[in-house]
Amino acid sequence: MGRLRRFARLAQQLSLFVAVGTGAALTHWGVTVLLVSQFAWAPALANGAGWLVAFMVSFAGHHFLTFRASQAPWSVAARRLFLISASNFVLNEIVYVALLHSTELPYDGLLAGILIAQAVLTFIASRYWAFRSSSHLDTP
Repeated sequence: MGRLRRFARLAQQLSLFVAVGTGAALTHWGVTVLLVSQFAWAPALANGAGWLVAFMVSFAGHHFLTFRASQAPWSVAARRLFLISASNFVLNEIVYVALLHSTELPYDGLLAGILIAQAVLTFIASRYWAFRSSSHLDTP
């Protein structure tokens, strides 16, 4: 019975993660496309602005929904999630700029693909580190 309950909690957490992550990814993509199409920003620069706005959406959603049962203080979780998100963004930006310069694919489609590819890594790092209390980190 304990395993079934843990599986149900994990399934619920994963569902919330997907919902929050989708909202954050759509925010990232939407801000980027808006800045490029309406304000003529360079796609790589707009991508940075989109990421910053999406980070706020992501942290709020994960803190209040996905990982609400977490024992980690919000300030610790925010720093950890920022580190995860910033690392993902650096990787995102390197791949994005390289693909922008080496392919004829549209900037918005490239960005959508990259954002989808990063979701799994973000879930794992968030679940097992960003929103985990310090006491859990000390035990193997």
